[in-house]
Amino acid sequence: MRRWMWRLQIGFVVGGCLFAQTTLTWQQVKDKFEADNPSLRAGVLNIQESKADEITAYLRPNPNMTAGVDQFQPFPAPATPYRPLGYLFPLLAFDYLHERQHKRELRLESAQKGTAIAESQQLDLERTLLFNLRSAFVLTLQAKALLANARENLDYFDKELTINRVRFKAGDIARVDLDRLVLQRAQYESDYQTAMVNARTAKITLLMLLNDRTPVDRFDVEGPFEFQERVMPLDEFHTVALSARPDLKAAVETVDKAETDHKLAVSNGSTDPTFGVDFGRNPPITIYMGFSVNIPLRIFDKNQGEKLRTEIDITHAQRQKDAAEAQVFSDVDSAYFTVVSSVNLLVPYKGTDGYLETATRIRDSMSFAYQHGQAALLDYLDAQRDYRATQVAYINLVGSYLSAASQLNTAVGREVIQ
Repeated sequence: MRRWMWRLQIGFVVGGCLFAQTTLTWQQVKDKFEADNPSLRAGVLNIQESKADEITAYLRPNPNMTAGVDQFQPFPAPATPYRPLGYLFPLLAFDYLHERQHKRELRLESAQKGTAIAESQQLDLERTLLFNLRSAFVLTLQAKALLANARENLDYFDKELTINRVRFKAGDIARVDLDRLVLQRAQYESDYQTAMVNARTAKITLLMLLNDRTPVDRFDVEGPFEFQERVMPLDEFHTVALSARPDLKAAVETVDKAETDHKLAVSNGSTDPTFGVDFGRNPPITIYMGFSVNIPLRIFDKNQGEKLRTEIDITHAQRQKDAAEAQVFSDVDSAYFTVVSSVNLLVPYKGTDGYLETATRIRDSMSFAYQHGQAALLDYLDAQRDYRATQVAYINLVGSYLSAASQLNTAVGREVIQ
């Protein structure tokens, strides 16, 4: 019997461990997303491919080897002995293209700057995807807060309803008042069920972004659901964004790469000599060695088209960089004023005389007054409704603030508002 109970206890412990709920913070959600997201993992492969191009760009030209045999005599002249290999002429030659004006170094520099652009584009992809993830995370926190508020309101109203049932039995209130209170509970129950569905839906969306197959009942997130009254000046966000936005950095690096490509095009327009050396045997000379230099005469083709194209590409990249910089300022300004507006709307809710305390005070006062027969039922129900609306409005405003803060972090390029 004891052994059976012991095994049963172990089973409960193991089962509790297997079906324990997983609660993740924002940092844990972010780390999991960065490790498992297919798009980010594919972007890492693009960077590795770009680094492989650096190896190719810095390779030296391969030397050439030529081997030949000439002066066979398969058909000798009449009255001469048959010696088909008597005047055999073997030849072995080597040649090598010498690249001038730092062509190889410029190819490597261009490939390295291409890798830097790929890395910045990868960071920009991560910035965009993390914004979607952060928005889903905030919506989950908001849905959880609304669910907790709906549960609290339902529990509070159930207590109020219990008290008023006792009052009805004591003849303190009329049947119609009790019936209206019972009907009012349907609204609280509806709010609770709706909030429960929304919370589950938000978790499902977050699990989809994480590519996670954890059952929704065993998945949860946690984090601060509040706002900060202090917001840095707009100029500080501009300064941070100019140094942190990866898409702007990629635009600047594109200009640098275009300048390097133009230098490479000019270098490719120069003449590269080919040096050669050959060895042979040409009877009656036993063995000889010769040297040669092959110099192309670049009279017509001096790479003019590529020089002009790369020069235009520099101007094109500079225009794109200016457009990217303007977009950064626009994104930061729009997100910043949205955050400021949200803060301005939220500040009156806090404090002793804030909307939350006032709504709570009115609800409790009207509840006390109604229970003692000093307030009408409609006034009591209005106070309950105003309290519920104030709480929901505050939660939604906090959610809007956190979404705007996430948008501002995305516009800046890193988390400046936690």
